[in-house]
Amino acid sequence: MKKIGVLTSGGDAPGMNAAIRSVVRMALSNDIEVLAIRKGYMGLLNGLFQEMDARSVSDILHRGGTILQSSRCAEFREEAGVRKGVEMARKAGLEGIVVIGGDGSFRGARDLSLMGLPTIGIPATIDNDIACTELTIGFDTALETVKDALDKIRDTAQSHERCSVFEVMGRGAGYIAAYVAIACGAEAAIIPEMPFDFEQDIIKPIMDGKKRGKENNLIVVAEGVGGSVELAERIEKATGVETRATILGHIQRGGSPTVNDRMLASRMGIHAVKLLKNGIGNRTVAIKNNEIVDYDILEGLSMKKQMPEEIMKMAKILSL
Repeated sequence: MKKIGVLTSGGDAPGMNAAIRSVVRMALSNDIEVLAIRKGYMGLLNGLFQEMDARSVSDILHRGGTILQSSRCAEFREEAGVRKGVEMARKAGLEGIVVIGGDGSFRGARDLSLMGLPTIGIPATIDNDIACTELTIGFDTALETVKDALDKIRDTAQSHERCSVFEVMGRGAGYIAAYVAIACGAEAAIIPEMPFDFEQDIIKPIMDGKKRGKENNLIVVAEGVGGSVELAERIEKATGVETRATILGHIQRGGSPTVNDRMLASRMGIHAVKLLKNGIGNRTVAIKNNEIVDYDILEGLSMKKQMPEEIMKMAKILSL
């Protein structure tokens, strides 16, 4: 291939810029021209193209978000929209596209591939909910952000002998909630993947801790479960312990990416360009056992990611 495009789509994630940088510089080093496609699939449909050189991606490695911006595009969910996207890409001389984003972005990449435009997906989402990869770009940075916030909440809970219900992102996946619950010593992690019993999983640990002299409690809830304010009210009524709810929100998406996310993004970007250089499309990049691999994009989307039972067992043991 002599000319490729790169876009970011869906929710932003720290490390997207590192992936963009990697794609652009790897392509240029192989005499492949690169067009940045601004504002995701909406930009593809509207021809928001920008020629990139090595300087275009200078000083972006440390920045959160995405310099290419992102947007939702209802039109691209329809066959006519995808067809128009392929036509716009062909008019610009693009022979392939690298799509950086989450599962919704990958469905768009799949549709482009099925219409004959070779597309490579790079998984970037703080939720870590792409099944074919052990880690997604942005997950590690989000964990650090949430960990810092939880430690601060714990300070206040300790000072006032409170219980804190802390809601984190994760609409369909509880990886952030489960990991930070362990890392921050929470009494419980309430996640979409596992049903919970209010009395056994929340009230009992709080009351048992109170008997041992514990002066504060922390319950972490994934947004896919939600209802944090109501849950806090139920806990206070059942235990007599003052309970407050905190919803962390979009602060989890921002911030300078960690070294791990920068490295992961850089490795995945290089691999994506290697695939296109060799005429290989319709793949999604992934990491498995610390090796960068790739899967057929349809196969990757069909995989189901499950929360390791070990993680939940660990959370319960360490919360005692």
